[in-house]
Amino acid sequence: VAAAASGLPLVLTEADSHLGLANRLLAPRARRVCLAFPIAGREGPRYLVTGRPVPAAIAAADRGAARERFGIDPEVPCLLIFGGSLGALRINRAAAAAFGPGGPAADRPFHVLHIAGSRDYPELAPELGGASRYTLLEYLPDLGDALAAGDLVLSRSGGSVFELTAAGRPAVLVPYPYASARHQHANARWMAEAGAATIVEDGDLDAERLLQEVEPLLSDRARLHEMAAASRLLARPDAAERVAAEILAAAAEGGG
Repeated sequence: VAAAASGLPLVLTEADSHLGLANRLLAPRARRVCLAFPIAGREGPRYLVTGRPVPAAIAAADRGAARERFGIDPEVPCLLIFGGSLGALRINRAAAAAFGPGGPAADRPFHVLHIAGSRDYPELAPELGGASRYTLLEYLPDLGDALAAGDLVLSRSGGSVFELTAAGRPAVLVPYPYASARHQHANARWMAEAGAATIVEDGDLDAERLLQEVEPLLSDRARLHEMAAASRLLARPDAAERVAAEILAAAAEGGG
């Protein structure tokens, strides 16, 4: 707001499938609005679809080193589960019921790498900490190694969808039902319509539904490969450079 009021060049970035309130108010005064997605009604020279920048660690991660780090057999498929820094309770409980001791998939032909989040980890650790072919973590500061190690992802569909596509990972997405403007549903559809993901509604997710989604995919290497290729096609690896270029261009134009 101060930049616009002072006549300084203003560049905005929008990470969701709709403009947030601040960006809606400031967009008419911005030189550039860098969009993660195309947004209906937001076209023209002011609006540029640059994609959303992701951490460099995503592209730099090495699959072999990542699997060694997490204790995953290099020949075994891996399901990566995460739900944000706090965790996604619905996802975490479905995973525990499906893969924990006594669960229907306790003895399974794939590894589970599960980042539970700081809120839910204390509840899950006693049950899952010693489970076979299971790596349970509380938190990771970045997803680079985790994505490199995994073959399929089970997660929410917030901003992490850009990291999934940067890593070329297929996914089973469970949109958070209370996200503003249902933007997680829009993010999930973006991947699903490209053939890179399937969608499960939060209220439908339990151990049985989880297994119905992930087991056929993890046993079908050809389909996983197709979904991974579709995910990779959605990536915009030059997003950070494009946003930076727009900032420099706006600065070069000067104020006024």
